[in-house]
Amino acid sequence: MNNLDWNQLKAFLETAETGSLSAAARKLGLTQPTLSRQVAAIEQRMGVTLFERVGKSMVLTPTGMDLLEHARAMGAAADALSLAATGRSQALGGVVSVSASDAVAAMLLPPLVKQLREQEPGIAVEVIPSNALSDLLRREADIAVRHVKPEQPELIARFIREATAYFYASEAWVKTHGHPRSADDAAHLPFVGSDRQGRYLGYLRMHGLNLSEANFSCYADHTVAHWALVQQGLGIGAMMEEIARDTPGMVRVLDDLPPIRFPVWLVTHRELRTSRRIRVVFEALAEGLG
Repeated sequence: MNNLDWNQLKAFLETAETGSLSAAARKLGLTQPTLSRQVAAIEQRMGVTLFERVGKSMVLTPTGMDLLEHARAMGAAADALSLAATGRSQALGGVVSVSASDAVAAMLLPPLVKQLREQEPGIAVEVIPSNALSDLLRREADIAVRHVKPEQPELIARFIREATAYFYASEAWVKTHGHPRSADDAAHLPFVGSDRQGRYLGYLRMHGLNLSEANFSCYADHTVAHWALVQQGLGIGAMMEEIARDTPGMVRVLDDLPPIRFPVWLVTHRELRTSRRIRVVFEALAEGLG
């Protein structure tokens, strides 16, 4: 048990948290066979069985359950050590990771990253497109662009602004279907859907649009793909005002409807604000997104 391998411990912890070797391997950036070997190695080192295979899932044994909290405590301590070390680093060079929704990551961040790179060539920004909330406490990202205010006391957030979105269609679509102005005008027109579980439909109805599933010509859960389908003339879709404004060939429709409003927050861990390079990127994003 002496000299426990931290990589093996991480393999155990992530497999326990995700319940899957493949999911844990993706999260750790490993191949599944490598992760499997690490799990087997820590079991052999400890002389216990930590997991049982149930179909494609990895289920903790009673012994694994007993050891999980200890592994979590060790993981939290290692994360805290990493945060403290990063926070005290005053070197301006290095990598800073920024997570944002796929639309913001693809369409709003690139020019800001380019400008920052020209001003601070020693900093490399890693853009992480994700529509899930990155876990900043576990260092999935150094900075996150979010549309909800974080609740964890270890995180600090700056409210950037209230963003607006409207409904749009392509110029070709408008030539074919006309220019709908009101909710009544849109009742029988095609829209690009977001999901097939009714969440997006419910949101559109709450926004005053009396639609049904029959209105959806196609679906795309990710915003960038959704917007590409709207550009191709497959239906009406919503988009942030500044992204739509910079997209050629798009026409704002349903002008009588109120805008969709949502906040933009910039979030980081409080320890990381003492890191010079992270502070520089944070301030550059705050100015650029504002």
